[in-house]
Amino acid sequence: METPTLEFFYWTLRLVAQKAMEQSSNSILLPDRIGQLGRLAHNLWWSWHEDVREVFRQLDYSLWRSTSHNPVRMLRLIPAERLASAARDPKFLDAYDQAVAKLNRELATNETWWSQRFPGRSAGTIAYFCAEFALHQSLPIYAGGLGVLAGDLAKAASDLGVPLIGIGFMYPQGYFHQKLSALGWQEEIYENLNWDNVAVEPVLGADGNRLSVAIPLGCRNVHVVVWRIRVGRVAVYLLDTDVEDNDPMDRELSARLYGGTRETRLQQEIILGVGGVRVVRALGYDPIVWHLNEGHSAFTGFERIREIVERGGTFDAALDQVRKSSVFTTHTPVPAGHDAFPFELVEAHIEQWLNNSGDLPRNELFALGHYDAGGGAMFNMTALALRTAHAVNGVSRVNAEVIQRMWEPLLNENGENACDVKTVNNGVHISTWIAPDMAKLLARYFGKDWLENHHDIALWDKVFAIPDEELWNVREAQRRYMIRFLRERARQLWVEEGASAAQVVASGTLIDPAALTIGFARRMTAYKRPELIFRDPDRLARILNEPRCPVQIIFAGKAHPADHAGKHYLHEIYLRATDPAFGGRIAFVEDYDLHVAHFLVQGCDLWLNTPRKPMEASGTSGMKASINGGLHFSAGDGWWEEGYRGDNGWIIEGGASDEDESATDAADADALYRILEEEIVPMFYDRDGGGIPRRWLYKVKQAIRTVTPRFSACRMVKQYAEAMYARQGTDRG
Repeated sequence: METPTLEFFYWTLRLVAQKAMEQSSNSILLPDRIGQLGRLAHNLWWSWHEDVREVFRQLDYSLWRSTSHNPVRMLRLIPAERLASAARDPKFLDAYDQAVAKLNRELATNETWWSQRFPGRSAGTIAYFCAEFALHQSLPIYAGGLGVLAGDLAKAASDLGVPLIGIGFMYPQGYFHQKLSALGWQEEIYENLNWDNVAVEPVLGADGNRLSVAIPLGCRNVHVVVWRIRVGRVAVYLLDTDVEDNDPMDRELSARLYGGTRETRLQQEIILGVGGVRVVRALGYDPIVWHLNEGHSAFTGFERIREIVERGGTFDAALDQVRKSSVFTTHTPVPAGHDAFPFELVEAHIEQWLNNSGDLPRNELFALGHYDAGGGAMFNMTALALRTAHAVNGVSRVNAEVIQRMWEPLLNENGENACDVKTVNNGVHISTWIAPDMAKLLARYFGKDWLENHHDIALWDKVFAIPDEELWNVREAQRRYMIRFLRERARQLWVEEGASAAQVVASGTLIDPAALTIGFARRMTAYKRPELIFRDPDRLARILNEPRCPVQIIFAGKAHPADHAGKHYLHEIYLRATDPAFGGRIAFVEDYDLHVAHFLVQGCDLWLNTPRKPMEASGTSGMKASINGGLHFSAGDGWWEEGYRGDNGWIIEGGASDEDESATDAADADALYRILEEEIVPMFYDRDGGGIPRRWLYKVKQAIRTVTPRFSACRMVKQYAEAMYARQGTDRG
């Protein structure tokens, strides 16, 4: 095990100093010569441009690391003398000037993919609604895959010049931070965001005051203010009810993501839908397309119908206009996963909205959400979204087929105008997720403009020109970097929180920098089957502890606060990590977030995914691992059903009938162990005289070649634009 370094002790002391400084420092004056640093820091565009990130690294590398790559917080903490020194440093100034010029060019240019592909729609706007946006780890307003997808889509839209705005919630307490107790049970910690530490800004109205919008809720009005996050060319607007004009209970409505009771959830969804439309109008936008990512914001349909009827349209004409300009993406493949509420609860909460809406026919409105999933008719948010959208898509081919079957009666309600569920497979934002060393390697062999052309499938044949030795050096460096990161976090647990020896071991201090490393990082819930690999613990222990060919597994992920089964899975993993029978070759990383995810998807050799088919809508973590040279090892569900080619990873197919879950699990676990024993482990450790695993690297190259262009967020956004956006919006409403 590595001994603590001087660098580690330095960072520990800096962390203590930071906490003291933050109590007294609210802002810092920048020297005029580098006065644009604040502007750079407050546009998250920097987060996917390596040369701009380098500006902040050069400014103060230890602060960059200890703030988890948050330049806004850095600028509050950095000593004034360091800023003065940077303003005189020619090397720093050159990097700074180039970064500022690059941002200016990016924001000023009108020559984008969108403007060239759709020259007649360059002035249009796409309003993209989502309950969560994962844009950077400093903004913990996301829970998982839905938010990561929304964040990657926003970044790709910026790259392509798609005129998109995001609409969501600014949760003052965000999603929870995860801490494991001494016994290995998840504890949820909620902390109020410090607005001074994050790249957000209040939106002001024409009068110079905070932009505020009122939303009828029950018999009262709830006021929301708006925050803006700059994401390159894209703006994401977030609603916040924590304002003085609201009652104390209403101020808490937007406090937490996915928190509170069913009634709280309904209130949030009314605010996001109705309030989101009103915010869009108050900002001066007239979208040509309204894109709902899941059904949480389906009340946009109600509000937009109300607007058209208020202008003199009929209900039927209004519904038709709303449909023509609406796109709906749904993911969840089980009825229980779709929000549904009793009709009387919905009516009670939109009572004032209805009373203020003139001649809107109540029965027809409520019929839009009417759906019986087997437990009696309810007001179903997905049904509402489906009935008010003309274009509907799932996020993988399997997912689209499942959605089509699940909602077949509703989709066929319109007879000849029945709606078919299209497929737009999810993708990942390459610039955000690729490791810097891997990006540099690709630039050497693909050309410096490879990122601009990464959608070109033929480009990726060049991966075979990369010498195995160079690719292997990058892969080993990424694994070592990840393990160093895990050990630093383990030391922080020990130094700052007085963690026990068992907790420190469980967090990864015994992980071997040279061993085959498997990653399993995702939400801890039943259908993900996080316990599958432990079905035969003795067999697993033999695989992990083979002296000549050791294997280790790094787990991470949160269980929803109300998911008690998920918490038990997590607890079992912790117990395995502290069990001497596994030799310290299992680790659990606390508080999984975007920052941790970057290290894991870039550093693990093998990415494990064991969903119960067909429950994985798409899944994107395996895509992120593949573009970084990690090999995907998954059940044939979600994106992997399309992505697996036979020579770019492995598929888990036990062959048992899906009717018997226990038999399926047993067969899949046996297949998992067998492939590890007979194929994966031998291939990884099959080295030539120079220590290079040639067969393994051939598979790595195939993974990079086949996954990167086909499962990128830019491909996904182009597909939305061409198949969904360009066909919508003939009538605005």
